[in-house]
Amino acid sequence: MKRTGRSSRSAVTPSMSAPSEPGVSAATKLPCAGQSHLAASVDGDFLNSVAGPGVEVDEDLQSPARFINRELSWLSFNGRVLEESRNPKLPVLERLRMLSISGSNLDEFFTVRVAGLRQQVNEGIFRLSKDGLTPVQQLSRISEGVRRLIAEQQACWADVFQELAAAGIDLVTRREFSDDDRNLLATEFEDEIFPILSPLAVDPAHPFPFIASGGLTLALQLRRRKDGRSLQALIPIPQPLDRFVALPSGRDGQIRRATLEDVILEFVETLFPGYGLDGHCVFQPLRDSDLEVEEEADDLVREFETALKRRRRGEVIQLTLSSGGPKPLRQKIFEALTVDESDVIEVDGLVGISDLGGLIVADRSELQWAPFQPRTPERVQDFDGDIFSAIRQKDMLLHHPYESFDIVVRFLQQAAQDPDVMAIKQTLYRTSNESPIVEALCEAAENGKSVMALVELKARFDEAANIRQSRRLERAGANVVYGFINLKTHAKISSVVRREEDRLLTYTHFGTGNYHPITAKVYTDLSLFTCNRLLGRDAIKVFNFISGYARPEALNYLSISPICMRKDLLELIENEARMAAAGKPAAIWAKMNSLIEPDVIDALYSASRAGVKIDLVIRGICGLRPGIAGFSENIRVKSIVGRFLEHSRIVCFGSGYGLPSPKARVFMSSADWMVRNFDFRVESLVEIRNRTVHAQIMSQIMAANLADQANSWVLQPDGRYLRHPVATGQSPFSCHRFFMENPSLSGRGSVGAKDVPELTHSN
Repeated sequence: MKRTGRSSRSAVTPSMSAPSEPGVSAATKLPCAGQSHLAASVDGDFLNSVAGPGVEVDEDLQSPARFINRELSWLSFNGRVLEESRNPKLPVLERLRMLSISGSNLDEFFTVRVAGLRQQVNEGIFRLSKDGLTPVQQLSRISEGVRRLIAEQQACWADVFQELAAAGIDLVTRREFSDDDRNLLATEFEDEIFPILSPLAVDPAHPFPFIASGGLTLALQLRRRKDGRSLQALIPIPQPLDRFVALPSGRDGQIRRATLEDVILEFVETLFPGYGLDGHCVFQPLRDSDLEVEEEADDLVREFETALKRRRRGEVIQLTLSSGGPKPLRQKIFEALTVDESDVIEVDGLVGISDLGGLIVADRSELQWAPFQPRTPERVQDFDGDIFSAIRQKDMLLHHPYESFDIVVRFLQQAAQDPDVMAIKQTLYRTSNESPIVEALCEAAENGKSVMALVELKARFDEAANIRQSRRLERAGANVVYGFINLKTHAKISSVVRREEDRLLTYTHFGTGNYHPITAKVYTDLSLFTCNRLLGRDAIKVFNFISGYARPEALNYLSISPICMRKDLLELIENEARMAAAGKPAAIWAKMNSLIEPDVIDALYSASRAGVKIDLVIRGICGLRPGIAGFSENIRVKSIVGRFLEHSRIVCFGSGYGLPSPKARVFMSSADWMVRNFDFRVESLVEIRNRTVHAQIMSQIMAANLADQANSWVLQPDGRYLRHPVATGQSPFSCHRFFMENPSLSGRGSVGAKDVPELTHSN
């Protein structure tokens, strides 16, 4: 049985809970700073509207009340993802996908963020968050929000379950198995499942085994028929097995599936001959995923390999358990995993919502998004696929996934095979297991080129994969470096040094996303290709900093953290405030995943009070409270959640000319505006100097994001997110649809850009 991803493992039809308010993020009832019913505006079109007057609040806004809690803001974001599974405009399998994503998001949140807060409490650290909450207070509010969110997930699953059945995809329970089902499953179980299972008795001679984080386990209460003796046992669900098992098609051609645990329960006597089943439950622990690495480690790779093994045995942070299990069995699980009742979430439904992606069947394409084929820039085609010639003509910006990430791969593949290429330098933060990027770098090294690869071992959850890739690169002859022990290298840079006639020319790629061909199909990111001499020199200085601690000085168009990015951004924001004070047009447009850095938030508040018009597109966490009279009434914030995951980081400053303007300053970045990005990571902030790329980012990409209504949620002063209202029969503007349907400016080549729509003109 080929595994396509873990899927549901518990009861099929969950109990219902009350739905959240229409148009309100599922996590919006979380306690947060501010009044509980303040509303500024829900108009998601920031491009063609202006900020309102702001609302009055009673709080002291010089206090921590000016910030929204990071963790609660994240829960609100995951609530918006979950709400997409209720969106009737989405095909039903896409709604199922969104539900699955909300589950995997929540699992990671527990293993990282909640684990960190628990660690603070255990170590007696009572440092207040920026919004004034202790770790204990945060954990209490998180617990309330998480339980509400999980109840919403189960309610969403009940709705989607019914729609799947109506569409001809049926998930049946053991009680519904027909004789034909049992006959087919008997063969399937004996040939494909039974050899892989490891049933484990639990008694004094067989201690409770270690259950890894995220490992779903079937717990059984058994009774021996001949003497009535009871036995407790576990059946860990193996990772290689598909979660859903195919059943014979229904009478009208329905696709029918059963959960793996139901199949196991149906044939439990094959595993435990002579025993009857008294009761069962399914459970899933989530453990602390943090890595502890010795700062003075002589061999960083070996230290990480050891730390990864320690991670498996982290403390259990949360236990999800199906309802209805026998009390003695439940008690045994609690004791063995060392959890309190407060750590346990009991669900009358599916344990492992993240596994639902396994129900997405390829042969029902009509229940999914229509296929989308990324474009190949025409400028590259003009030069018969010679990417170096296309870049040499002028800078080129790719907007993924609308434009193919294959161009990035081909850039390195061409460099590996080009006899005139002398050297390649590359950062690798996350990439795929069978990475064409790594293949190209290995080929280049084997062809005798100088290859330096920065492999970031601290890319969370990708540490093991990155260690494997580093070993491959070393075997091929590449110079592999691991950067800094106390800093993550998160900048996305690739440099190719090529001899052309009597000089060396550096071709540089700057990205906002990872060198990962798979995620590039769904993450929106920017790729800038340039042979600008000064930008090329800036990039080489960054590589020298990473590999040899050579602190870069006199950078031209690049700002990097932890050296100068925060300072440079604060100066740009303060300059905009000075322009407003001088009566000049002043505006800031920014787009990123998270905004939580307090110095930057305070600078934005000051700029707002000075009269700067600030529009922010923040997909996830936002600690800023917009729309407050006399404080932040000039700031608007929205989150875009839709078909693609917004990941690019962009910022535009009017610089006395307003926005849009050909004289505005435009930047793309690898960094969100968070403390970790400014102080504990190597990040890049690239100023865009090419006129066409400048116009593409400002007048196409940012303008479309600001104009979006279909996928937009508007942040209110009290931390709630309200969806842009859409009247019946309306077709609201969707930035995702716009980018799929329209070519971009910088890739048009000889065809010209006359047919490329600019949503707002920068002339």
